[in-house]
Amino acid sequence: MLRIGLTGGIGAGKSTVSQMLVDHGAVLIDADSIAREVVAPGQPLLTRLAETFGEQILDDDGGLDRAGLAAAAFVDAEHTEKLNGLMHPAIRDRTAEHFARHTDAEIVVHDVPLLVENSMTPAYHLNLLVDVPAEVRLRRLMDSRGMARDDAAARISRQADDDTRRGACDVIIDNSGPVEQTRDTVGQLIADRIRPFAANLAQHRRAPLPRLELIDPADRDWAGEAERVIAKLNYGTEARFPVEHIGSTSVPGLPAKDVVDLQLLVPDLAAAEELAPVLAELGYPGRRLADHLGEDGTEEKWFHANADPGRAVNLHVRVEDSVAARFARAFRDLLRTDDGQRQHYLELKRELIARTHRPAQGLDPDANHAATNTYAEAKEPYFLTMRRRLVPDSFA
Repeated sequence: MLRIGLTGGIGAGKSTVSQMLVDHGAVLIDADSIAREVVAPGQPLLTRLAETFGEQILDDDGGLDRAGLAAAAFVDAEHTEKLNGLMHPAIRDRTAEHFARHTDAEIVVHDVPLLVENSMTPAYHLNLLVDVPAEVRLRRLMDSRGMARDDAAARISRQADDDTRRGACDVIIDNSGPVEQTRDTVGQLIADRIRPFAANLAQHRRAPLPRLELIDPADRDWAGEAERVIAKLNYGTEARFPVEHIGSTSVPGLPAKDVVDLQLLVPDLAAAEELAPVLAELGYPGRRLADHLGEDGTEEKWFHANADPGRAVNLHVRVEDSVAARFARAFRDLLRTDDGQRQHYLELKRELIARTHRPAQGLDPDANHAATNTYAEAKEPYFLTMRRRLVPDSFA
């Protein structure tokens, strides 16, 4: 199951986009609906709320009087904490029940208004933001819902700001224009990313490699993307192992292939093997490989790569004190601090990419894969020299 988190500020049109995703075959789990479901008449939670806050939270028909509950629960921090202590577990358990009903679904979308505010994004393979600037949402709330300006502005201010949401989500869907434009955007997203991601995830298959070329770092937020991937890995592995951003995309200002390189450090290869199926379920299928250290030296590792065609990731699962792990960290730190070495490495990369470029590259996934392997092999003599410099004890 590809798990997608969907969010957006009040007035952004999230329900419109969620329906478009359903029209393309996704299963929708709506957080607001679940929040209403767990306090419906006859539900155990409603009884517990009445026992905790008094019968005044019930209306004449025995249903929840939301205004009455708010008046009773938000009088001070202690009462609010009691409310959260009752509501959150009930909503969590009911949400899990909804997901359990759809274990055979290809794509499940969880519509959560406070996805970012509640730090829930690491729990999903992909997070979509329905994005409309706050000033546009303000006008929509006033025009379509008849809200007073101050009331609408207050509701918007209680949610995360636009930049925070954009930084937390993987995909931004601009819904500030005509609905037909948003429908086209969603359709393209389904065809190019979501459906291939779901298929790759189901088959434990990596996505095709991107074209071998150097990208200007000003055109990418590699640090932010790495942070989001690491948060998902930490969530999925219960943060048992450290994960580091390495490689060229971890060096500010350095042009690089559009691939985020990470290394996850384990105590031994048995732990790496045990972790492999977990990483596959998170969207990073893998296999046992070896790092080439030069002079016929190798170190075994597990190598995992992205199932998401929208974000290329190489995840190296290495033993924590291995030569390769120490070198990756030391080389990254050198490039971050040594302008001359960073420029030398950039010139080498440009030269090697020019040598391995082929006309079919970018069109044929096999050609991209072959070109990338050739490029990696061509860098080995340079890396051997740098290993001798940065990890000299490994050659003793």
